[in-house]
Amino acid sequence: MKLIRQITIILLFIFLGEIFNKLVGIPIPGNILGMILLLLCLLMGFVKLQQIDEISKFLLDHMAVLFVPAGVGLISVTGLVKDTWWILLLIAISTTFLVMSVTGLVVKFTRR
Repeated sequence: MKLIRQITIILLFIFLGEIFNKLVGIPIPGNILGMILLLLCLLMGFVKLQQIDEISKFLLDHMAVLFVPAGVGLISVTGLVKDTWWILLLIAISTTFLVMSVTGLVVKFTRR
């Protein structure tokens, strides 16, 4: 029952993000807006970390499995991507190094 309550809280924020996206019309996906709303509520104390702790750990532990549908979707549109695959590969590699570098710098800065 505890996990159902925790996933309900997360899904509620995703739903609120979708509604906010439709009302305001900003070019950010609703699920991202929902996670930003959840972050703000966590920072302000409206939602306690213990209220979503277990389901968050579960979702993070199984994140690789959650990317399988995206990979299958990419395979189904190979005709659209076949001419620009090298650009996508270059973007994926460069952003990976960028994220790793920024993460390293942030960890180095926060450990001081």
